[in-house]
Formats: sequence, C-alpha cells, structure tokens
Amino acid sequence: MTRFDRDTAVRPVGEGVFAARVDPGWFIVRGPNGGYVAAMLLRALETTVNDAARAARSLTIHYTAPPGEGPVEIRTVVERRGRSLTTVSGRMLQEGKLVALALAAFSKPREAESLSEVFMPEVAPPEACPEMEKRIPVHERYEHRPAVGAQPFSGGDRAECGGWIRLRDGDRPLDAPLIAAYADAWPPALFARMSAPLAGGIPTVDLTIHFRQTPGAARSDDYALAVFRTRRAHEGFLEEDGEIWSRDGELLAQSRQLALIL
Repeated sequence: MTRFDRDTAVRPVGEGVFAARVDPGWFIVRGPNGGYVAAMLLRALETTVNDAARAARSLTIHYTAPPGEGPVEIRTVVERRGRSLTTVSGRMLQEGKLVALALAAFSKPREAESLSEVFMPEVAPPEACPEMEKRIPVHERYEHRPAVGAQPFSGGDRAECGGWIRLRDGDRPLDAPLIAAYADAWPPALFARMSAPLAGGIPTVDLTIHFRQTPGAARSDDYALAVFRTRRAHEGFLEEDGEIWSRDGELLAQSRQLALIL
C-alpha cells in the first residue's frame, strides 16, 4: 500500500457514511490540494456505487472551505441508479462544517460511434526532463518533471504548463482516484505567466473531471502527462482546462476548474 492509498482511505461507519483523515503531507498554500480531496471523495462514492462494471465517468466537486488536518466525515447518497448509469452525491464535513460537495456519474461502457480529435503533445520523455523544484508539502508526494510551457513565476508568454507526473512512493494502478488527484496536482497554469508568487495562491472553487478511458484497463503507475491551460482571468477568477495522458498516448481524463485569484 502506498502513502497515497493510506492517506486517501475511507472507512465505512454507517449507511452511506465514511470516516477519513486529512493528512498535512498533501497541503498547498491553504489547506489540502484539491486533487487529494477529490481522490478521497471518489473513493467513498465508488464504495457507495459498489458495482465494478460501472466506472467513474464524471466527477464535479465544489470546494466550500479548506479542511484542516484531522478527521473528516463523508456522507454519500445514490441519487438514481438506472439500467446503465448511477448518479451519486457526496458531502465532506469537518466538525460539522461542509468543506466539499461532490456529484458523480458511474456507467458501464456503451456501444457507440467513436471520435477522437485530441492529440497528445509532443514532449521529451520523462527521463530527459529534470525534476521541478519542491516548494510546498504536496511536492514531496509527487514527482513532477516539467515538459510543457514555462516554469512557475518565470514570466512566460502563455498561461500553459505541465509535464510528467507520478507518485514518489511506489508502483500502483493508475486508477480513477489517482487520475482525479493528478487533475489538480500541478501548479496553476497562470503561474507560468507570472514573475512573482501570489501571497494567497489560487484556490479551486469547483473542479470537474471527465474520465475518458475506463481505468479498468489499468496499467502500472508509470508517468502520466498532465497539461493545463488558462485562457482568461477576470474579476478575480480564472478557468483552467486540463488533460491527463498515459505515456503511450491514451487520453485518460479531461478537467476544467474555476479558481479564485487571491
């Protein structure tokens, strides 16, 4: 079991109720990284659905307050279970206060026409990309190897960044919770345009992840390529679009988040 598995573990304590613990090793500027919280919530939602044939297809989380270190409670509800698709919601609470609200869809694969007009960026292999400087606790949990865009706070000409990412502490399947974590595990794309850090950071308001490859085809946790772009920052908010690719060119997930500029 990796540290990721231990620190995102959820324990059933009642009907649709789970106990978990926020670990400070996944903290950023203010509280835990949003991808870490997403992985924890997704574990509770997967357990509630309790159907291996129905994979996670969509996960949306609204972050209402940054949780602190320590125990949290996750309460889940199956909103509807159809013939092939299950919709489930989840609420994460700490000391009775709502800190995150999630809604997810799980479904069996469907027979339908396929189309793909997205292409993996051409980048150097991870072995040729030096590691990113560690700045905050969560950087100790992941190995980041920049391969796309400018470095954070280097004054680049585009709000685009990304590179190769994997866990530091061992091999594990590249499953939906880990993909969800990767969707918010890179410094914000806006940082590539900036020449100095922000005092308050860029906390996430909401994050949506669309899983585009059934994680059941899980390969061992090799590097994944994470790419993020921001096209507009206005009135204190920005959007950030992301893509998560396997090393062999499979699009694993697409994400979009709205974030505050503090």
